[in-house]
Amino acid sequence: MKVDRIVTMILGVQLLVGLASVPMLAAGKTQTLTGEVSDAMCGAKHEMPGKAADCTRACMQHGSKYALVVGDKVYILETSDKAALDKLNDLAGAKAKVTGEVDGTTVTVKSVAAGS
Repeated sequence: MKVDRIVTMILGVQLLVGLASVPMLAAGKTQTLTGEVSDAMCGAKHEMPGKAADCTRACMQHGSKYALVVGDKVYILETSDKAALDKLNDLAGAKAKVTGEVDGTTVTVKSVAAGS
């Protein structure tokens, strides 16, 4: 009886370790996502009346981060690259293609281009 319990515990630990490694395999994978440039505060639904671009830029001035809305998913865009930030500002409220390492809902941006 005691041996069965030990075997069950070992199998349970192995299962947990295996499941914990699945997100790690997906993390850090370079992908290209196409969506609308927004901000993390508003996401897909802008609170400020007017154009989405104006709302995004206003939220950025108040400390928000850029985001990319892809369908019903909102990805937070992480970058300190001035060229990428300038391109995101230009594309605020518009379609963009963002390439970077995706980890959950965060993208470490490598490049930004106008979307189609």
